[in-house]
Amino acid sequence: MRSFLIPAVLLAAASFLAHGSALAADRIGVVAAENFYGDLARQIGGDHVAVTSILSNPDEDPHLFETSPSTARAVADAKIVIYNGAGYDPWMKKLVSASSDGSRMAIVAAALTGRKDGDNPHLWYDPATLPAVAKALAAELARRDPANAAGYKANLAKFTTSMEKVGNEIAAVRNTYGGTEVTATEPVFGYMAEALGFKMLNGKFQTAVMNDAEPTPGQVIAFEKSLKDGSAKILFYNSQVTDQATERLLDIARANKVSVIGVTETMPAGQTIQSWFGGQIEAVEKALAARTQ
Repeated sequence: MRSFLIPAVLLAAASFLAHGSALAADRIGVVAAENFYGDLARQIGGDHVAVTSILSNPDEDPHLFETSPSTARAVADAKIVIYNGAGYDPWMKKLVSASSDGSRMAIVAAALTGRKDGDNPHLWYDPATLPAVAKALAAELARRDPANAAGYKANLAKFTTSMEKVGNEIAAVRNTYGGTEVTATEPVFGYMAEALGFKMLNGKFQTAVMNDAEPTPGQVIAFEKSLKDGSAKILFYNSQVTDQATERLLDIARANKVSVIGVTETMPAGQTIQSWFGGQIEAVEKALAARTQ
């Protein structure tokens, strides 16, 4: 009896694996340059997409990323690629160009939002960016897979509603704390700070750091002064990219009771876009509320 049972079990397992492989093969391959665009693709595509996110570690500096053969293969095999543009991930544009596939669609956040090289490239922190990418992706998925178009439309509506809730949280902070002066070591959080209604100090310092240039002595002095004289109420810093100069500014901020908030260029593991944004907005609100007590 055992001799019949084992082949039967193996046959069932083989059938299951074959079915699973068929389902995987039926999924639309999506490669996202950054993991928040990958999370967006999963929320819109659901079980009908197979998503690969290239930049996904919030503990690593995304500016030090180098492509590999496996990355090139993933892009070459993808049906849809999503990347930021505006000079943030030029390696993705090169990989797309290097693999000619007329059927592949590239969705570029910068193109959807009218941004170009030289602009602040941290586009995902602009509340308008991710909904625009989601809309473009849902349309492309429906074009490729019309049988599931209703599902993509429903997922888009759900995503849009969730981002509207994030927008309401932003508006609540703006209504209470709009006009608050803040500063940052880099313009990573710049678009969100603007949406929150904050007045950003030391912009030229931030641009210099973003472009791997040394801030002028005058810019450094002005930055430190804004921390010491109480002008800046919050110091945002890129927790993925810290050096001795950044640590000095953090020490000055803490010594002068300036709230310090770390932000990331990559979505932390185990989170969604909504929880990531919501957590950062909550941190801002708590920091400002504590200052008024």
